[in-house]
Order: sequence, then structure tokens, then C-alpha cells
Amino acid sequence: MDFTTTPAPDKASPFIEFDNITVFHGEKKVLDALSVMLRQGENVAILGPNGAGKSTFIKTILREFYPCLDGNKVTFRICGKDVWDVFDLRSAFGVVSNDLQFTFTRQITGREVILSGFFSSIGLFNREITPEMDRKADDILAFLEIGHICDRPMTEMSSGEARRFLIGRAMVHDPEVLILDEPTNSLDLHALHAFRQTIRKIAQSGTGIILVTHNLQDIIPEISRVILMKNGRFEHDGPKETLLTDRYIGHLFEVPVHVKEENGYYYATGY
Repeated sequence: MDFTTTPAPDKASPFIEFDNITVFHGEKKVLDALSVMLRQGENVAILGPNGAGKSTFIKTILREFYPCLDGNKVTFRICGKDVWDVFDLRSAFGVVSNDLQFTFTRQITGREVILSGFFSSIGLFNREITPEMDRKADDILAFLEIGHICDRPMTEMSSGEARRFLIGRAMVHDPEVLILDEPTNSLDLHALHAFRQTIRKIAQSGTGIILVTHNLQDIIPEISRVILMKNGRFEHDGPKETLLTDRYIGHLFEVPVHVKEENGYYYATGY
């Protein structure tokens, strides 16, 4: 990754193209005929209540789930390709989630967490670290401003500190897109501020952001597009200034709210 400020081109190529994507868990339909196109370098938030299908959508992008073929035409394409080696596909994405943080709550250092991203492993048992890997880890530590705590075990870090090392792990392969699945759960106000500043820096470097959240305040100013999701469907898709309003957010969460904007961030009050 070139850690410089590089805005995404205005007319970038399609990165994710889904059309008529339906996914079942057993007998339950969890994604219902989703259609969406996301472009390279685009910063998008997928906002919706718990149980809306947001995490299932991410797992479908990563080929952990596959769409149902019911006779209708289905488009399931990433970077112009319909067929992928799953390992190669997942290297194109960096993923940070609460589940991943729980997995890494153990006696391994922050630096080891970042280096483990080269092997998609938990820790570095019997792994050979090359000088190139060490240099890349140093670059990421400097970019994320966490070098001063990189030798601290994950079990001795705050949730916010640990989350930034997981971001570093996700960045080792220079992903086209960083996927953040409910990234601020368990963060206090200080950690939330530091986390948002980190994500803003990554977005400004040119890496695309797909933010999946139920928290309005997670949506950083660099995100210009919002997709509202409910009951396994994308209900609305458009500019955040249009959709982050009392009407749309109140309907999405089924509660009366007042949405206000301050310095590029949006907040809901009154519920």
C-alpha cells in the first residue's frame, strides 16, 4: 500500500456486482434478491438494525455463503470475475470484525498479529518471517501510529488498541477494500475517536471502505454513499445527505428520531 492521500477516481471500475442475490440459512431467507454495484475505491456504509442481514451480505462477498439459484438470472461478480479461488479472493479484502478480535484475545503481541496476516493464521507458530514482511509490518505500524505498543500482548491492550492491530493485520496484502463489520462495538469514547481517525486516514489513502454498522455515528465524513438494509433487503441506496434524515432513519429502526449533522458526522437523538 502506498500510504499517501490518493482520492479514488470519479469513474472507477465496478468492484462488486451483485444482482438478484438470495441466500438461505436452512429454511430462513436471510438475503432477499439483493442487487448492488460498488466501485473500486468507493467508501460505502451499510446501515441497518441487528438481524437485517448485514453480516450475511459480507460473508456472501467473501464466498462463505452462496446465492440460491432459483431459475432467475443471478450476477455474482467481483473485479469482473464470476469464478474465484477463495484464498485469492479473500486476499483482495481486509476484514475486521468483533469475532476476529475475540479470536485474537490471547498471548500474542500486536506485531505478531500484523505479521499473522501474511499467513491467515492465529499467531506465528513455525512461520518464517521474511525481511520484506518485517518491513511491511514496520510501515503499517508507522502508518497506524501504534509502533510504541507493538510488543504488548493482545490480552493487555484495550479494545481500541487491539482493534487497530487487527486493522494492521488486514492491510498486509494491500487490499482493494477494507471491510469493517460492526467495528465500534465495545469501544469507549476515546477509543471510538481514535478508531474513526484511523479509518479516515485509510480512506484518504485510497483504500475503499465498506462499513457495516447499526450505529449512525460510525459513518465517517469520507463515506458519501449509504445503503439502508432491513429484513434481508436493501431498502434505499443513495447519498448520505439524502438518506441520513429523520424520516429514513426513523423508518429503518422503527423509532422516532431526530438526526443531526456536526462536522461531517451524523447523530440520532430523541429516541
